[in-house]
Amino acid sequence: MAKVVAHDPSMILKPGCFEGLNQQIVNEMHASLQYLAIASYFDSEGLPDLAAHFNRQSNEEREHALKFVKYLHDAGARPVFKAIPEVRNDFNSATDAVQCALDGELKVTNQINDLVGLAHKNNDYMTHTFLQWFVTEQLEEVSTVSTLLQVIKHAGPTLLLVEDYVRRMPTEAGEDA
Repeated sequence: MAKVVAHDPSMILKPGCFEGLNQQIVNEMHASLQYLAIASYFDSEGLPDLAAHFNRQSNEEREHALKFVKYLHDAGARPVFKAIPEVRNDFNSATDAVQCALDGELKVTNQINDLVGLAHKNNDYMTHTFLQWFVTEQLEEVSTVSTLLQVIKHAGPTLLLVEDYVRRMPTEAGEDA
């Protein structure tokens, strides 16, 4: 994408889209911190593979936020960073923690869908195209967390089986761990 020198969001982005993209940076950083809190829970429970999995998810969400930052810069806008809402830190069980992750992914999916609708409504086809990667990513995220939640429910109190499952999950590069 060509760099635009001016930092005026109205040059390329529609104002509503600019504001929505800015908010999504906060949303993605919130998701990153929530995953970090979930990783911390699993670490405190002596489940290092689940902790590592959620630490990777935290890093991935931060990278998503940075994609929005880069997009705004590429489109000639300067992001406006806002406070990140507090995350949940206490979980009653592994099921509770992963349900929190799934609820978060469903919320982010709705946020991305709302942004796509906003871009379409404002005839901002550049932003609409940019967001398509996130639409596909959210399907993968919801599917992965849903499956992990099912595995945890089937494992019951035997979370060491879940540790083995997570250890065998494909890595980001698409290879077996």
